[in-house]
Amino acid sequence: MNPTQANPSTRDVEKLARRRAGAKMGWYIHALVYVLVNLGLVALSASRGHTWAIYPLMGWGLGLLIHGAVIWFIAPGGSFYDRLVERERRALHGGNS
Repeated sequence: MNPTQANPSTRDVEKLARRRAGAKMGWYIHALVYVLVNLGLVALSASRGHTWAIYPLMGWGLGLLIHGAVIWFIAPGGSFYDRLVERERRALHGGNS
C-alpha cells in the first residue's frame, strides 16, 4: 500500500492485512517452537544434572524478543511505525504551509 494514498483500495488493504497477519502468524509459530524445543532441552539438561539449557534459552529468547519487536512495533502497521509515519506526515504538511 502506498502511504501517500489518501484512500487505499480494498485490494491494497487486503494485501497489507494478509502480509501483517502472516508476519504475526510466523512469530506465533516461532514462539511455539521455542517453547517446545526449550522444554526438551531443559528436561535433558536437568536429567543429566547440568544447567547448560539456560544458554540456548537466553540466546534464542533474545532472538524471539527481537522478532516480536519488529513484528508488533517497527514493521509497517505496528503502533510505533504508525506513530512515526503520522509524525512525519504532520511535519511535511506543516513545512508546506
